Amino acid sequence: MDLEKFEVVHGVLLASAGLPRSLFRQLHSKLTNEIYDGGNCFEIEPCEDNRQRRLVLTCDRLDRESQVFLVDHAWSFRLTEARKQLETVNGLAERMATLMCVVDQLEEEDGGESEAEGQTDAEAVVESAKRKAQEASTKVKWLEFDSLDVTDDKLLSLSLSTNFPDLVGLSLWGTKVESLDALLEAVRGLPSLRALWINQTPLDDKLGSAAKDSIIKALPKLELYNRHFTRSCSKWGLGFCAGIYGPENPVECSDRSHPLEEVTDLDLSDRALLELDPEVFSPLEIPDLISLNIKGNPLNQSSASLFNSLRAFKSLESLQVDIPGPLGNSAVEIAKAVPNLRSINGVEVNLLLKKGMEILDSDLKPRLPTWSPGEPLVDRVLRAMWNYVMTYRLADEEKLDETPVWYVMDELGSALRHSDVFNFRVAPFMYLPDGTLDSAISYSLLWPVQDVVRGEECTRDYLYGIGEDKQRSARLTAWFHTPTTFFAEAYSNFQKRLASPVSTVKKASTEGTGTTSIVSSDGRPLSVYSDIPFVQDFLRRPEFVLTEKPNEADILWTSVQIDEEFVKAAGIRSDQYVNQFPFESCLVMKHHLAETMQQAYGTPPWLQPTYDMERDLAALIGDYLHRERSKQNNLWIVKPWNMARTIDTTVTSNLTQLIRLVETGPKIGQKYIDPPATFQGRKFDLRYIVLLRSVEPLEVFLCDVFWARFSNNKYTTEESSLSEYETHFTVMNYGRQMNHMNTHDFVPDFEREHNVRWKDIHDRVKFTLRKVFEAPGLVHPEMHSGRARAMYGVDLMLDGNLEPKLLEVTYCPDCARACKYDVKKVVGDGSVMLGKDFVNSVFGCLFLNEETNMQKL
Repeated sequence: MDLEKFEVVHGVLLASAGLPRSLFRQLHSKLTNEIYDGGNCFEIEPCEDNRQRRLVLTCDRLDRESQVFLVDHAWSFRLTEARKQLETVNGLAERMATLMCVVDQLEEEDGGESEAEGQTDAEAVVESAKRKAQEASTKVKWLEFDSLDVTDDKLLSLSLSTNFPDLVGLSLWGTKVESLDALLEAVRGLPSLRALWINQTPLDDKLGSAAKDSIIKALPKLELYNRHFTRSCSKWGLGFCAGIYGPENPVECSDRSHPLEEVTDLDLSDRALLELDPEVFSPLEIPDLISLNIKGNPLNQSSASLFNSLRAFKSLESLQVDIPGPLGNSAVEIAKAVPNLRSINGVEVNLLLKKGMEILDSDLKPRLPTWSPGEPLVDRVLRAMWNYVMTYRLADEEKLDETPVWYVMDELGSALRHSDVFNFRVAPFMYLPDGTLDSAISYSLLWPVQDVVRGEECTRDYLYGIGEDKQRSARLTAWFHTPTTFFAEAYSNFQKRLASPVSTVKKASTEGTGTTSIVSSDGRPLSVYSDIPFVQDFLRRPEFVLTEKPNEADILWTSVQIDEEFVKAAGIRSDQYVNQFPFESCLVMKHHLAETMQQAYGTPPWLQPTYDMERDLAALIGDYLHRERSKQNNLWIVKPWNMARTIDTTVTSNLTQLIRLVETGPKIGQKYIDPPATFQGRKFDLRYIVLLRSVEPLEVFLCDVFWARFSNNKYTTEESSLSEYETHFTVMNYGRQMNHMNTHDFVPDFEREHNVRWKDIHDRVKFTLRKVFEAPGLVHPEMHSGRARAMYGVDLMLDGNLEPKLLEVTYCPDCARACKYDVKKVVGDGSVMLGKDFVNSVFGCLFLNEETNMQKL
């Protein structure tokens, strides 16, 4: 495919990605020749104590919009398939766990094999070190026993001070050492020891500050204790951070008086550094320092002293520092005080000064993954992936795919961390080699949007194009610990909004002229136009006659939206009756339904706490955090505003996932009903058919028959079950085994299992349904129309106390299931309704004002 055809085929995709046109030719070349050259310009570095990775530029510089890089997708999936793929695809869970930094160090390093031919015991490590030292004609100066089964007795048996008196580095990370006395006895005779790691050991977990001081005191040359510098930190400690010293090169060469003279990039972040010692941290020792990271250090020096130290480095261009922090509260002031800087925390100084950006995003601490010892990798990945996944939807010429695709970029792309002032853009791109979707290969495109120099961290905006009008700060909480006071205030304001419902000052209208039969005085039958088979097949009453011309009908009973376009095309008259109420979206769209109920009643007991995530995400987060602090159940269900069949609906207790689900379209977040009432161990809901004849005054009727719909699996809230459709959802009539029961079968069995009278539950259901249909009259009187009659499906669920909870109201012009219903006996109020007579009863109730076979609410 030549460049011209490439641009034609991919024009919409390129426009959507936002890639500059100047990079089209380069992109075409790289795609055609499969060029993945990111490794020539970038390096992935561990950060946040190995719980995150970041991307650093390693070439001299990249100018703005000068290059585009292909980033592969390491994992693509539909959400319902994620767990299964991790469990069945060979190596996938291991790769994702490593990429997301949720793998134990031993697992990460080739399955925990030591250098001694796959052995993992301490003796093997010692023998390997001796062999290497002998080959190099040196002494053993570095030993690492990470995650090995090294107990106190094992450590003492190694006789380190006798056998290895010249040790410079010793790592006991993740071992089983638990005695301070044993550790001190083992290391006291190591006068040259400069680095000691005992983190993630039983001993480290229980050590107080005094005990830690005793360890450092016993080792006079110790410069690194766990991750932190000691007061003895010297050139060696800085050299270790710069990669000069380590297992392969433990000590400096004797002929080098300035071992740091070639260092250009220095990461001293989170080292408990108290001061920048001018004896070590000086241009004399590090003359070519370009990039410096001092985030996460207390630095007790005065800001004036620190500024003097930084100004001395004439080559210093990039600085990473906490703001507010040891250099003050203003990024602008730092830029003015150290004029040779080109960037601060990844933000160009010119841009920073121009926009007056005082505080950057450096004070937001990232949400880092956590896991329990022995927790399966699959569970770790499923929880951590929400910090990494991105999403898109596929579309052909006819429609948009209903279910979104989530994906994880490869190691390079996933190492791009967030910055409000970013220097790179990333966008998904679908390459179509032969011009069709069947040949599609998904990539992400990466290109610089600012000039970047060697040593700078490469960042992107996780919420590109999303401002505060779309709840940017709230959505950033998926990745960062944002100030909780903001969410507490949003939650409080939301509660205040619900505290003054309309129903406290206004009552639903029950008086006034109601509807009357619309049959004409001359007895002429009413003409009905309908595109719905159940009406066409079963409406046989003499009062009605079917017509194929909508503009000639007295009644329009249709499944399509009767909007201006339909009215114009069909020639609809204003005196015709329709089966849709104006503004009925206040009931049939989930976010409007919740808002209507909240405006009318505040917090009715039959409505779960519900938030429109497009508007009230901050309040939802406040509710979540409140429940977390008070150790309440925090299981939520996220539903699209206006999709049926539980499409794109998710159950989760993960706050990051909860927030990020808004990326696939407008959603509500609703407190999950837990526990629900169950039947034979399975979750179920109830579908009721409700007829609405009038809003003002309210005339609403309930059909005798309801349907109990069941999940296929036993109910559980184990984390592994939350993605199982057949455990948490009940709509099974789309390719799954149906597990429904008719009313007359379900009721007596339920009564026996729960030892209750169904009539008591039915009375509470009727009360709830009436309140639901009273609400529009209270807050949306514009829904009333003398020319509208409608049928709705209402889904309810019973909680663990057998109290009804409203799930949703759906526009329901077609109820073919009711026409097939052969009722032998109905338990509860009302009479019997048989099969095809259902449609005749519906039309009789709505248009002839008959109330046979219907219960008036």
